[in-house]
Amino acid sequence: MKQLIVYLVLTLLTFPATSCRKTDTPPITVFHFYDTLAVDGYSRSCLINLPPNYNDNPHFALVIALHGTAGSAAQMETDYKLTNKSNSAGFIIVYPEGVPSDGLLGIRTWNAGSCCDFAMQHNIDDVKFIKLLIQKLTANYKIDRKRIYVTGMSNGAMMAYRLGCELSDQLAAIAPVSGTLMTTAPCEPARKMPVLHIHSAMDTKVPFAGGVGLAGYYFHPVDSTLRVWAGIDGCAATPQVVTDTALYTQTQYVNCSNNTTVQLYLTKDGGHSWPGGLPARPAADAPSNAFDATDLIWEFFKKYELP
Repeated sequence: MKQLIVYLVLTLLTFPATSCRKTDTPPITVFHFYDTLAVDGYSRSCLINLPPNYNDNPHFALVIALHGTAGSAAQMETDYKLTNKSNSAGFIIVYPEGVPSDGLLGIRTWNAGSCCDFAMQHNIDDVKFIKLLIQKLTANYKIDRKRIYVTGMSNGAMMAYRLGCELSDQLAAIAPVSGTLMTTAPCEPARKMPVLHIHSAMDTKVPFAGGVGLAGYYFHPVDSTLRVWAGIDGCAATPQVVTDTALYTQTQYVNCSNNTTVQLYLTKDGGHSWPGGLPARPAADAPSNAFDATDLIWEFFKKYELP
């Protein structure tokens, strides 16, 4: 009888704990898929990749990767090896796609301000799209809201800068590649923003020194872009050289507020391309061999989260 009473007491003590476990959320079985989101009359598309350990951990960092002009989610994933990196690092990555033009090629672009093409000409609200996408992703997946990052290539890099200006309360850091700040309104983020910029001194499509480049657009000098961000982050006025090798130079603005940094990796080879990646198309510039931009970006992102 005594043993029966002990058994019943132990059963009652353990019952509440087992009944409170989450049993209504089945494990994820599809880790790589496309999704859509309706925004301003457009069906906006994106490619989502969840890491293999998604079911095992409570929350994950999110990287938003923005393709360049005429690029796509699949192209960016393949050429820059971002999904392989996100899987090994245990990040979620999403590749949003720009609105396709109404021309025969359906070229996708982003409205970064004064560039580019269809998205700019039709004043597509890409900031709204990314904001709503973040809301959807954080509602449906195990994303740490303090660790959301944006990177982008070319026009996607320009869009990354615009998002840094307008969605700073949601982004922990940005890492533009081969782009520049092209916003038409003053960049006035709500918080300090860590910035990692990667570019080639050989780039003629978005010239590092500024000037007319791809499709006849005038692109602002990258130095002026970084000075804007150094001012926003309260950094010292003059950047310091951290590393100078035969293939690249790394400079950094120091003494920035809130433990932010503004860094530049300027390669001496390559061109309008993603260092360490693959050419985006047959006629594209050869990527720099100085380093792997994907690895560099991930290491940068890992240092920062929202307060």
